[in-house]
Amino acid sequence: MGSGLTVVVFGAYGHTGRFVVAQLRDRGFVPVLSGRDAGRLATLAASEGGLEARPASVDDPASLDRALAGAAAVVNCAGPFATTAAPVIEAALRAGIPYVDVAAEIEANVDTFTHFADRARAAGAVVVPAMAFYGGFGDLLATAAMGDWTSADEAHVAYGLSSWHPTAGTRASGVISGQRRGGRRVRYANGRLEYHHDDLPTLEWPFPGPMGPRAVIGEFSMADIVTIPSHLSVPSVRTYMTVEAARDLSAPDTPAPAPVDASGRSAQTFLVDVVVRSDGRERRAVASGQDIYAVTAPLAVEAVDRILTGRTRTFGVASAGEIFDALGFLRALSPHVSLELLT
Repeated sequence: MGSGLTVVVFGAYGHTGRFVVAQLRDRGFVPVLSGRDAGRLATLAASEGGLEARPASVDDPASLDRALAGAAAVVNCAGPFATTAAPVIEAALRAGIPYVDVAAEIEANVDTFTHFADRARAAGAVVVPAMAFYGGFGDLLATAAMGDWTSADEAHVAYGLSSWHPTAGTRASGVISGQRRGGRRVRYANGRLEYHHDDLPTLEWPFPGPMGPRAVIGEFSMADIVTIPSHLSVPSVRTYMTVEAARDLSAPDTPAPAPVDASGRSAQTFLVDVVVRSDGRERRAVASGQDIYAVTAPLAVEAVDRILTGRTRTFGVASAGEIFDALGFLRALSPHVSLELLT
């Protein structure tokens, strides 16, 4: 448990940030609320029983230093991460504390591995990007499915979402990613990221029960194409999205998530089906739960807890599957996530 340690949540008043704040409190940590909007921070602090609020901006390094002073770790929940990740990582390195973010932006995660790997390792620091539903979760599942395999021919991550009501942050991050790609699509094949203009295929994915086979968009690339091959020897990583969820995301009038329970979760359900294949053999990990944004909170907070209690396998910039015991981590997510391994 958190034992009263303070953890800064940058972007605390955002949709995912609020879930992270609540989860930190549930786990015994003391969240420190941070972000650029002082008014929204004050409102959130009052609603959370007077938590400390420390306004900060990525354009003002001194404000970030003040925000992180005395903290045990920082969780960055403020997208677009193409703008926020590097400044907050820099501040975490100056403060000498671990950094965790919930970035789903492919290019932003590539930037973190590219620009901070050497510096973080030299400093003995811990930087965990994409510790979220997209990126970290799929990586943990793929790593658990691999088991004792040292390599695989291919990994597939199929997202069975009942719907996808994107937050404003998701939409803003999508715009930034689209601009960086210049209208191209991206996939991970032949051991590298490939940018292309090919149309995305529609096919049927055999989700296990109770969902069953569903139409999905193939090569609907998410952050897993960065996290999984960052440490696993898999030359092809493909991700898929149910057609209904993809349509929700692309429609400009799809509303933001609406809470249906006391915790603020939406009615959205998910089933993630991860398959790894090697030399004609196949292994599978399946996980299900409710609300992709809400489940990001236990993912990020479990990561913080494990880092601060020394339950890590490496340091530097590392994805979830590399730095943590993947199977143990996934099992610790109960009751937020149901897990099944099929080998």
